[in-house]
Amino acid sequence: MQSHFVRCSILRRLAMKKVSVFSPKSIVILAVLAIVLSLVSSPVFALQAGTAKIDITPKKPVKMSGYGARKGLSTGVHDPLSARVIIFKNSGKRLVLISSDLLGYYGGTAEYMRKAILNEFQLKPCELFLCAIHTHAGPTLTIDKENGHPNNLEYTRQLKGKLIKLIRKGLSNFEPVQIGAGIGYSPVGINRRQLVFDNSGNSSIRLGRNPYGPTDKEVLVVKMTNNSGKAIAALVDYATHATCLGGKNLTISGDVIGLAEQFVEKILGEDVIAAAFAGASGNIDPWYRVLPKFNTEPGWIPEPVLLGTMLGEEAVHTFRNIDKLSGGGDIATAFSALELPGKSPNEPKIKKDAPTSRFNVTAARVGDIAFIGLSGEVLTEIGMAIKAASPYKHTFVITHCNGAHGYLPPEHLYIEGGYEISSSPFAPKAAGMVVKEAVKMLHEL
Repeated sequence: MQSHFVRCSILRRLAMKKVSVFSPKSIVILAVLAIVLSLVSSPVFALQAGTAKIDITPKKPVKMSGYGARKGLSTGVHDPLSARVIIFKNSGKRLVLISSDLLGYYGGTAEYMRKAILNEFQLKPCELFLCAIHTHAGPTLTIDKENGHPNNLEYTRQLKGKLIKLIRKGLSNFEPVQIGAGIGYSPVGINRRQLVFDNSGNSSIRLGRNPYGPTDKEVLVVKMTNNSGKAIAALVDYATHATCLGGKNLTISGDVIGLAEQFVEKILGEDVIAAAFAGASGNIDPWYRVLPKFNTEPGWIPEPVLLGTMLGEEAVHTFRNIDKLSGGGDIATAFSALELPGKSPNEPKIKKDAPTSRFNVTAARVGDIAFIGLSGEVLTEIGMAIKAASPYKHTFVITHCNGAHGYLPPEHLYIEGGYEISSSPFAPKAAGMVVKEAVKMLHEL
């Protein structure tokens, strides 16, 4: 409409002044008209993005995270750890998505990192997704000077600087982009809440394999290209623990999700950033885990590599099949800090330093692609419920995001018990409150 008005206005002036369309003056005017029309007819707020990747592999032996019974420091590196960022910008609004090959930001480290990042780049809390892939073969983050290992304290301080450097690099290479989303399916994850019976016939839920339990098999992928059609980045969201290596392992690794990231980048090109995120996988494990008494060594981990390759292959396949891309997506963000009800006094927590009842929900939308960040170890039924109630076809449920506030099980599982229930700091009704808030935020974006 605006371009039509400009065109008619200039042509009307030419007619009123009786200027020949073949005169030098008219040629100049028409050239100016062509430039104006090209500017007016192009999108006023084109979507832009910047990407970056930085190595975060520990340089010294460190205490490893994920298994409380694990003893000793790391003895080597099987595969490197990275942090990746994808930053969207449109019409003055920004969205920063960070994927890091870590267990999570526990023990106050989420607030420590987020405060530094928000202040450095003048971001709003709703504009930052600080996430971990939940590998159980990475370093423990700590800011506890009394109890933290010196190497881990040093690593955590250095990580803060690296994340700031990462974002600064991403902000320096903005370019117009087009994005689209697709859904694939992978069998890598399996429900781990297995029903077992003792010799007396008493039943209980143990960590194992439950092929009949709910499992979210969806591999959600965002494809990002520049205006020339060259691939820039892939966002991958899948629900599984990264626990192939088990508690005896002392080698640093991104495990199944980190290895999937590396595979996607290798296939799509080393200059493509593949940022993976952990979906709602509190009760989902990879279908293979190293046997508890098996000691892994650097250079030998075929099963995690296999599962990472399987997940990566499906991500690449889904990426290549996405053919509907858009460059005009607007950005909307929201943040909610919930205070969830905790367990009653007769429901003891298994750790003295169990998380509080706080729970962060971060929502964002880029065009018609939605993201929900949850600051806990969310069981898969909750993620599936959010996706089912979302008004968007593609809703990325991302856990271990902007905090690490513990297991969040659905209410109906409390009667069954099991590890996730005994570990959770939350009352049974807490999960329903999170689902309600997340869906509400999605509808309001």
